[in-house]
Amino acid sequence: MVILVMGVSGAGKTTIGRRLADELGWQFSDGDDFHPAANLEKMRNGHALTDVDRQPWLERMHAAIVDRISRNQPAVLACSVLKASYRAIVEEGCRAHLRLVYLKGSFDLFHQRLIHRRDHFMPRELLASQFAVLEEPADALVIDAALPPNEIIRQIRLGIPVDAAKH
Repeated sequence: MVILVMGVSGAGKTTIGRRLADELGWQFSDGDDFHPAANLEKMRNGHALTDVDRQPWLERMHAAIVDRISRNQPAVLACSVLKASYRAIVEEGCRAHLRLVYLKGSFDLFHQRLIHRRDHFMPRELLASQFAVLEEPADALVIDAALPPNEIIRQIRLGIPVDAAKH
């Protein structure tokens, strides 16, 4: 089983993903770690990625998910996967073993979070471009990202029963 925590920058994907993985005793991976260096540099310089830029990133995440599932190693992955087409690449052939959690919130909430965030490659100026391409998933557990982290994790655990998460 892989739980994929998605949302725009500032949604809390990494914070929630790490804490959830720790609580479950699972491995955690951050989608940012799968980006080629050129992608990180492009975003650092304030340029939004194109679908062509994202392709190797999506393929690397897909390979990591397939690897974890094939080794029966449960994991939590935090990544944006904002478009349905991105999710289709990441989930290909794995959907039965993957649960999607969408941290939903307002532009203002996430913008405020990004103002206070330090040492991250993603400038807050790119948040609008993320909202512009966001296609909210129809098949996800949707959680209000404005809730405190403990409540978000509680809702995820309620929405993805422990018995189902063990497989």
